[in-house]
Amino acid sequence: MATFLALYNRLVRSGLNGRLDEEIETYKKELDFDPYQLDCLLNPEKHPPVVKLGPCTCTDADGKPCGNICAFEAISQSEDGEITISYEKCVGCGDCIDQCALQNLAEIKEFIPVIKALKNPKVPVYALIAPAYISQFSEATTPGKLRSAFKALGFGGMIEVALFADILTLKEALEFDESIQSDEDYMLTSCCCPMWIAMIKRVYHELVPHLPPSVSPMAACGRATKRLNPGAVTVFIGPCIAKKAEARAADISDAVDYVLTFEEMRDIFHAAGIDPESMEEDLRDHSSTAGRIYARTSGVSRAVQATLDRLRPDREIPLKSRQADGVPACKAMLKDILDGNVKANFIEGMGCVGGCVGGPKALIDKDKATTFVEAYGKSAAYPTPVDNPYVIELLKRLGYETIESLLKEDSIFVRDFNKE
Repeated sequence: MATFLALYNRLVRSGLNGRLDEEIETYKKELDFDPYQLDCLLNPEKHPPVVKLGPCTCTDADGKPCGNICAFEAISQSEDGEITISYEKCVGCGDCIDQCALQNLAEIKEFIPVIKALKNPKVPVYALIAPAYISQFSEATTPGKLRSAFKALGFGGMIEVALFADILTLKEALEFDESIQSDEDYMLTSCCCPMWIAMIKRVYHELVPHLPPSVSPMAACGRATKRLNPGAVTVFIGPCIAKKAEARAADISDAVDYVLTFEEMRDIFHAAGIDPESMEEDLRDHSSTAGRIYARTSGVSRAVQATLDRLRPDREIPLKSRQADGVPACKAMLKDILDGNVKANFIEGMGCVGGCVGGPKALIDKDKATTFVEAYGKSAAYPTPVDNPYVIELLKRLGYETIESLLKEDSIFVRDFNKE
C-alpha cells in the first residue's frame, strides 16, 4: 500500500508541475515498476472502487476469511485464501479497507486523469462539492474561499451540490404527494446514499418499487452541468468512497466523470501549495436550507417535510418519517419493513453513522460536522426550494417550465433502477 500511495503522490506532484508524462516514463524504467498499480492510477475507471495491492490471505479480527467482511458480497476467496474484489458488486463502503490487517486494500485514486483534463485549456472542469463540505478543510475555509482554491488549481468553477439537493427535494415532495394516498403506502429515500440504494437493490430487491426513481444530487448536478456546458468534465468531491461506484452505475454513468474524497482533495491542495483558508472570497450563495442539510441524518426527511408543507399545506395524509444510519441499522429497518413493523410512510436510510458527515473520508468528527451543516443550513436566505429563485431559474434554463415536469420519465433527474 505504501508503494501505491508513494507512486500516487509522486505522479500528483509531477502532474501539477506539468511533467506527468515524463514521470510516468521514468517510473516505467525503474526496477520496482508495477504495471498494475500504475494502471490503477492512470485508468481508474477500469478498476473497482477498492483495489487489492498485494497478496492477501489474512483473516479478520475474529479469524474469519476476509470474504465475510463485505456486506455486499463483493469479495470472493479462493481455496488458498487469496481474495478477488468484484468490479460489479463493490459499492465502495470501505469496511474492508478498515479491517484489512495487512493494509493491502485501498480506495481507487482518480486525480491523475483529472490533472490531464485541468491541463487542457479546451476542456472546462467543474468541482461539484458535496453538502457535507462545510468547514471540512478548516473552520476558516468559507465556501467562497474554497471556490477560489479550486479555481487556483485550474477548475473552471465550484458548484454546490446542495442546489441540486434542492431540486431533488422538490421532486420527492411531489412524488410523495402523488404516491402516498393511504395509510398503507410508503416511500423509501434517500436517493443521495449509494450504499442505501445498493442494499435495497441487491438484498431487499422486493422493496425497489417503493424507491422513487430519482438520481442522487451528485448525478443531478453532473447532468445539469454537462447540459449547460457541453463538453465539460465533472468531478464530484465528498466524504464517500461509495460515490466512486455510484458514478459508474449504468443508468447514470453520463453524469460524473471522476470522484475525489475530501481526504484526497486536502492532500492535493497541499501538494499544489494552496491553502484554502488564505484565499480570497468568491461567494455565490444559491442553495436553500433544505438542500444544505442533506448531509446529516434526518436531513432529507426534514427537507421534504418543509417543502411538502409549502407545496401542499392542506394535505390530509401527513408525512411520517423514520430514519436509520449505518449499514446494520439500515438493514434492521428494512427487515422491519418487510415484517410489517414500520408505520412510517417516508423512510430514510444513510449508510454511514451520522449521514454523509460520517463518511469514511470526512476530515472532521461527525458531530462537529453536523453542527457546521446545521449552522450553514440556518444561514441560507431561503428555507425551501419552493422559495429559492435560483432553483426556479435553473430549472427554466434546463427546460423545465413547471416543477411538476420534474416527474416526466425523460427528465435528467430520473433514473432507471432496472438498468444494469
